[in-house]
Amino acid sequence: MLTVVGNLKGGTGKSTVAFNLAVWLAYDKAGVMAFDLDPQCTLVDVCEVREEDGFEPIFKVSTDLTELETMALDKKCKHPIIVDMSASNMPAMEKAISIADRILIPVQPSQADIWSTQRFLKIVNNCLDKKKKTEVLGFINRADTHVGVRETDEAEQALQMLQGVKAMDIRLYQRTAYRRSFSEGLGVFELDPMGKASKEMKKLAAMLD
Repeated sequence: MLTVVGNLKGGTGKSTVAFNLAVWLAYDKAGVMAFDLDPQCTLVDVCEVREEDGFEPIFKVSTDLTELETMALDKKCKHPIIVDMSASNMPAMEKAISIADRILIPVQPSQADIWSTQRFLKIVNNCLDKKKKTEVLGFINRADTHVGVRETDEAEQALQMLQGVKAMDIRLYQRTAYRRSFSEGLGVFELDPMGKASKEMKKLAAMLD
């Protein structure tokens, strides 16, 4: 299963989501292979922190698009694959989308992010291999924790109305735990197994299993 985590807009938490999912999958006996196709290489950086600090399990992160294509075509490859990408490397983004089994789209709760997601979905539709049944999923990320803020509900309703994407019944909230765990090279479920962020991420991982 090749899962691409992407969106056009920066700051949606793509790398944080990709990293946490990769760490979660790394605990399984099949392991995981991760690819960082974003020139900023944030996923590479956090995994280097993880390795330097001796946290296990360790998993490989590649920036080689050719290697990704080869693994995607290899029927013997049993590893789930997680890809972190950004619009700053559009050719790599388009290629990754074309070979993906699943596109996972984190969407921040703002109108600007909904507009950006609409544009991203047009790119996805143009790049998808129509012979494959690629799953396109979206969810609200960095949702506001204050119950009085309406933007999160409004963004989720807008996401549900977009064509070409299935809105997932889950939210990841704006929590310090995500920033702290990322800076320490740990998944949120490793840093604080009983915390709210941990429960959210575990739910997301389970829905993608």
